[in-house]
Amino acid sequence: MPCPGAAPPGALALLALLAHLSLPSQAAQRRPPAPAANPAAAPGRTLVLLDVGPRSPRRITSERFLSLQIDPAVLHDGWLDFLSSRRLVTLARGLAPAFLRFAGKRTDFLQFQNVKNPAKSRGGPGPDYYLKNYEDDIIRSDIALDKQKGCKIAQHPDIMLELQREKAAQMHLVLLKEQFSNTYTNLTLTARSLDKLYNFADCSGLHLIFALNALRRNPNNSWNSSNALSLLKYSASKKYNISWELGNEPNNYRALTGRAVNGTQLGKDYMQLKSLLQQIRIYSRASLYGPNIGRPRKNVVSLLDGFMKVAGNTVDAVTWQHYYLDGRVAKVTDFLKTRLLDTLSDQIRKIQKAVNAHVPGKKIWLEGIGATSEGSITNLSDSYAASFLWLNALGMLASQGIDVIMRHSFFDHGHSHLVDQDFNPLPDYWLSLLYKRLVGPRVLAVHVAGLQRKPRPGRVIRDKLRIYAHCTSHHNHSYVRGSITLYIINLHRSRKKIKLVGTLRDKLIHQYVLQPYGQEGLHSRSVQLNGQLLTMEDDGTLPDLKPRSLRPGRTLVIPPLTMSFYVVKNVNALACRYR
Repeated sequence: MPCPGAAPPGALALLALLAHLSLPSQAAQRRPPAPAANPAAAPGRTLVLLDVGPRSPRRITSERFLSLQIDPAVLHDGWLDFLSSRRLVTLARGLAPAFLRFAGKRTDFLQFQNVKNPAKSRGGPGPDYYLKNYEDDIIRSDIALDKQKGCKIAQHPDIMLELQREKAAQMHLVLLKEQFSNTYTNLTLTARSLDKLYNFADCSGLHLIFALNALRRNPNNSWNSSNALSLLKYSASKKYNISWELGNEPNNYRALTGRAVNGTQLGKDYMQLKSLLQQIRIYSRASLYGPNIGRPRKNVVSLLDGFMKVAGNTVDAVTWQHYYLDGRVAKVTDFLKTRLLDTLSDQIRKIQKAVNAHVPGKKIWLEGIGATSEGSITNLSDSYAASFLWLNALGMLASQGIDVIMRHSFFDHGHSHLVDQDFNPLPDYWLSLLYKRLVGPRVLAVHVAGLQRKPRPGRVIRDKLRIYAHCTSHHNHSYVRGSITLYIINLHRSRKKIKLVGTLRDKLIHQYVLQPYGQEGLHSRSVQLNGQLLTMEDDGTLPDLKPRSLRPGRTLVIPPLTMSFYVVKNVNALACRYR
């Protein structure tokens, strides 16, 4: 904490208010606001004094902290065949490096079939032959060779995309019926489909994590690994670099099939999978993650406890899922509730307690996060309003020591995706891109004090003004090592002012303010950065994210209901000078 003597003139009394509070991961632990030393100095406004701890990071996350997920539903509705789209690959590359998890509700109904073209093996093309085998049917020149990676990249004709959208709309009704009845049909993953999935991940700079079917069971309820072994052998023959999981939300198996799998048995199944991997040379050191449980209620924590006793040292990271809302919620104001944002913090503590009881220090990942788990909230969970949940989750998870967060879903599934079926990036994509370009893995402590005109017990401004600090990403060559990135969520309906003091005082600042674009406000599916609409360039590339420069010493003015990033340049923070 810098000494008060470093404060600018007139701020000495205010600096005495600086409290070592980490925001907002401890927002639930509220303290009464400090009394204002000179209330007349800030009439009618809230002034926040902000500094960071520059000497050592509080936490260090994975370089792939913000990662992605694709749901196996893409096999059902045909979108898997379009993952080679140049536009989709470009969008995915913008978020690299990252993991790409292939998993979801239909993971445990997935069957691998080692044939290249099931239609031909049946003696002729089926009704979907044109769509499913577009690589053979459309003009060869549409598939270009990416000179950097040797990847298959496609430029699909408009008629192909229109046909696919019609097919996907029809299949969406089938998928919804499965969702509401909680009855899922088996899905076939062919060797060719796996090739397309891996091509997309590899060309995009993403590391594929494949979740195997855990519901293939022997009579004694042990895992039947025969189909998984076939998939592993095929992947090994192609030298695919893949990490592995087993199953998805095992706490829901009884509801899905009437057959439960307890934590002890699941742990044994993971030990069995680990043994299989060790028998295949290319996967003898492959990473294994799990058990991907749901929300940590009492029965789920019990399952995790049993799993950790058996397989806690077998997995490379323990995984779980979190979804904020159910599909019945339909008000935009639901995304602005601080109580909703803070539900994640409580779940983090429950998971950490269960994991550390068995393997202290084991890495924890949040796999599968979104506004809702299935289907999502039409026209809301892909809107600007839902981005408050997403950015708050990124900040809260990093500050509380979670190593990786995977967004469900990158493309297609429901309405909680980053990219829509027209291959257009949605608000959460642009937020993710900005995060990737500016935010590094080193998390810094935030120190803040606030002045309120009318202090009220139990109401602290940090509830709705959430501030996080990281070292700036070292992949961004526009900033020298030692720079610091602040990202701020303002849920207030009025602007807030922040004065940078101590370490951050009198530094050049680059500002990036995300706001909704157009007349729809919080419902908008488009965003503007510093007043300019964000969209892909005419040549299909991603745009430059241009900052607005602020002069040293200037007070930051945070617009209402916005998300803002500020890069404080040349701080020379010791915590940020080295990798």
